[in-house]
Amino acid sequence: MSIRLYFGPADWERIERDYAAWWAHALDRPLVQITEKVLDPAVAYPEEVAFTSNYPWEWSAEEAIAAITPHLEAMRYHGDAFPRWWPNFGPGVMAAFLGARAHSVPETVWFSPDVPREACDIHLCYAPDNAWWRRVRDVTRAAVGAWEGLVQVAHTDLGGNLDVVASFRTTEALLTDLYDAPEEVERLAGEVTRLWLRYYDELGALIAGACRGATCWAPIWSAGPGYMLQSDLSYMISPEMFARFVVPDLVACCARLDHAFYHLDGRGQIAHLDQLLAIERLRGMQWIPGDGAPPPEAWLDLLARIVGAGKLCQVYVTAEGARRIVRALGG
Repeated sequence: MSIRLYFGPADWERIERDYAAWWAHALDRPLVQITEKVLDPAVAYPEEVAFTSNYPWEWSAEEAIAAITPHLEAMRYHGDAFPRWWPNFGPGVMAAFLGARAHSVPETVWFSPDVPREACDIHLCYAPDNAWWRRVRDVTRAAVGAWEGLVQVAHTDLGGNLDVVASFRTTEALLTDLYDAPEEVERLAGEVTRLWLRYYDELGALIAGACRGATCWAPIWSAGPGYMLQSDLSYMISPEMFARFVVPDLVACCARLDHAFYHLDGRGQIAHLDQLLAIERLRGMQWIPGDGAPPPEAWLDLLARIVGAGKLCQVYVTAEGARRIVRALGG
């Protein structure tokens, strides 16, 4: 299968050059990504789904990629945007790789315990023949093969360590475990981290065969291994618990990644910012204010703390919001 893009080798050379300068803090402007979808009235586009998991499972991976290809061909990439696609099987699909129940509907995907178990009875291990892991692996391989490196194929959204553990205990039970069984939570978090790195490396080996670099569910490109790390459950825990149960995972992942970012999601995570900024190999923050909160340009003090600590920052903003940030903080 071939793909026809409004993006060529010279565009990729520019992306590689400018992103390398950005990672090195040597670019004298912000990176600006704008994408636009322009449908051709002469083309019959297959139905597009929000989650890759909702393509019929009786379809082969190649059939799913064939349905996605025309939509990528309709995309236009402005500024620093680049052709990218990520296998979206839901946030934290690694839980399904390990045996949690996956619930995939048109609007969302979530994961729940396969059977109710206490933390001490949960032992997580790699299962090479797990159906969800095979499907993600097959779709990733098919995308890489079909698009021959013209599209940057991303790692799926593996999830954060405590978020994956919560899929086996429920969020409420895990929050109780942090007090009642902290040693078991530490053990499980460590198991998740070791498995996370294995899944990341196996997917990376498929992607590196043809693609120019790495990306993930967030629109950031890097020449070497990179990822948007996260821990959504951290919104509900203290800085002391964050230091014990989350920071070791982040440090271990950062040690294996050239370009690691963190998904700072909502004001409840600001309490952990100083600890995050202290992780030397964590290269930047994605700031998401959260539903009902003021937009990113209203958080100039927070953004100043991030860039003042020598980190990069990624936000989703309007054009005027971007102008306000650059006027206040520079490029």
